[in-house]
Amino acid sequence: MFPGLCEVVLHDLRDPEHAIRVIENNLSGRAPGDPATELGLARIADPRYPDVVQNYPNRFPDGRPAKSTSIGIRNGAGEYIAALCLNLDVSVLSPVALALANLVATGTEHGSEPLETLRDRRARELRGTVEELAARRGATPRSLGRDAKRELVRQLHGEGWFDSRDAARTIAGLLGVSRATVYNYTK
Repeated sequence: MFPGLCEVVLHDLRDPEHAIRVIENNLSGRAPGDPATELGLARIADPRYPDVVQNYPNRFPDGRPAKSTSIGIRNGAGEYIAALCLNLDVSVLSPVALALANLVATGTEHGSEPLETLRDRRARELRGTVEELAARRGATPRSLGRDAKRELVRQLHGEGWFDSRDAARTIAGLLGVSRATVYNYTK
């Protein structure tokens, strides 16, 4: 399934000094007849040891990182007699993982405050202007009275804000009124 990347080892746990029986796609440099690993010995010592230990970090003798899975095989009496182990060489995948991590990463030096929004810049400026005009009146846009809202809309209209696409809808949302009301306020 993973040519050149995955080593498959069959261990006979009944003979820990010569546990490796078969090794395919040898990446670790071990050979048939080599002893059991620490995990194999732990299985032999403790019948409660988990049947499957998957995706644990490991290293090949030359230092390359590996991801390993070990599957214990029991006899009818419930004793471990063998283990099938898969050792995936992740060193070739690490640069790909790093490239993907860098691709999706965002800068953390700016904290949680975005540097920009991907909305229309003009709409963002309009929101800021509406909030500023309301603040000058000691209120939020929605808490302004009817006359103050009318005065604010007329000021925005006079300053050319209605030339912007969706300005009436944006203003209506900020003031908590309908678009029709915004247009009525412009008269």
